[in-house]
Amino acid sequence: MDGAANLHENYTEKALEHFLNPRNVGVVENYNGRGKIGDPECGDVCEITLRIEEDKIADIKFRVQGCAGAISTSSATTVLAKGKSTEEALQINDDDVIEYLGGLPEQKKHCSLLSVRALRQAIYDYWFYQRLLDSGQVSTREEHEQIRAELFQQFASEF
Repeated sequence: MDGAANLHENYTEKALEHFLNPRNVGVVENYNGRGKIGDPECGDVCEITLRIEEDKIADIKFRVQGCAGAISTSSATTVLAKGKSTEEALQINDDDVIEYLGGLPEQKKHCSLLSVRALRQAIYDYWFYQRLLDSGQVSTREEHEQIRAELFQQFASEF
């Protein structure tokens, strides 16, 4: 069986639509939150950038390296999150994404975890960035990225 027939057999029409025509692809210009999650077992990586204004997700985009499941779930996650408050977006879970897409093949359900986790990380990153801005510890996104990288390096070296 060829790959295209296998996709049509295993994925719902809505999941296929998000795979073939993903929404919100790229990087948000002037983003103020970024999350990046990878799964070493399958090699998939998802990055979500967002711009939050007045506690609402005004813009959100993703980049993903992965299978049809990872692409469709990342696209769906951005659609579900756009326009929501940070608290509402944090409530989005794997089941919500899978339900929105009308289901996923059982062996691909783990892919939905990447985009949901990247979304949460992007929101937490936004909150961290805002605290650093408010306290005067940073004045630009680049300064924040440097502090974030240093903290990650410190954390990684302890394990």
